[in-house]
Amino acid sequence: MSRFEQVKSNQNDSKVPPKVNSQVNAYTIILEELDTSASELERFFRTIREGAARQTMGLFRSAMDIENKLDEGFDPVTEADRLAEQTIRQIISARYPDHSIIGEELTDTITNSPFTWVIDPIDGTRSFICGLPLWGTLVGLMHNGRAFAGFMDQPHIGETFIAASGNAWLEHKDARTVLKTSKVTALAEARLLTTSPDLFEPRRSRPAYAAVERQCRLARYGTDCYGYCLLAGGHVDLVVEEGLKPVDITALVPIVEMAGGVITSWSGGRVEGGGQAVAAATPELHAAALGLLAPAASPG
Repeated sequence: MSRFEQVKSNQNDSKVPPKVNSQVNAYTIILEELDTSASELERFFRTIREGAARQTMGLFRSAMDIENKLDEGFDPVTEADRLAEQTIRQIISARYPDHSIIGEELTDTITNSPFTWVIDPIDGTRSFICGLPLWGTLVGLMHNGRAFAGFMDQPHIGETFIAASGNAWLEHKDARTVLKTSKVTALAEARLLTTSPDLFEPRRSRPAYAAVERQCRLARYGTDCYGYCLLAGGHVDLVVEEGLKPVDITALVPIVEMAGGVITSWSGGRVEGGGQAVAAATPELHAAALGLLAPAASPG
């Protein structure tokens, strides 16, 4: 059983809020169970953001030790990853000691709470160690296995993409801008992002991705978590990826959805569990991409 599946099995499905017409109303029901308000949750996100940034920015573009977590291949981790996650965990645990916490680098805390925090202290560590400001700190909050709030923070640039209160927005230089996906509905007009085509399984997934890319207006690589936030802001229209962990994607789900986009697995299901993901600006564009990707969807 994976860490994500263990969290879901420990939760009481009877606590799932009833279906309502408004996403905002559903959000309010969850906040009542969390015993907080929308404004308090937003302030708490900023507290987490600031704590993590003190750790990451202290080491960004500096000499640091880099470890490889793999015997074969390269999956880097730095002191900044561990320090930032430790700080985030301490802040969350002090406020919500009964909540589950899943993280990239440290031991998970699994409880029976319906609330689970999902942390990637530095999504895009390869960019981080190269001095490229395309990494971000991801913190997502799930209720009964479904992401309903979260943020992506890039402290070097000073941009924070937040989803809360049923809305998504960008905070930059004391300005707050509502995020809204584009209205592109056709692959021929779509701007596509992926971290790297080399991350797709060569025999099955890569040909499916290539079929999507061939039909798009243009494609760009290397954006990690930033790609989903750029989609939420209307700057690109489609993101396709594979090999994601829950920590890579959970915080980004509500950012995309609350900006008006659609994000699923290649089989059309929820994507908080990681694996394959396709995010699109509109339902029509999502359906077009899914038509090419679904035959290569992973089982389960």
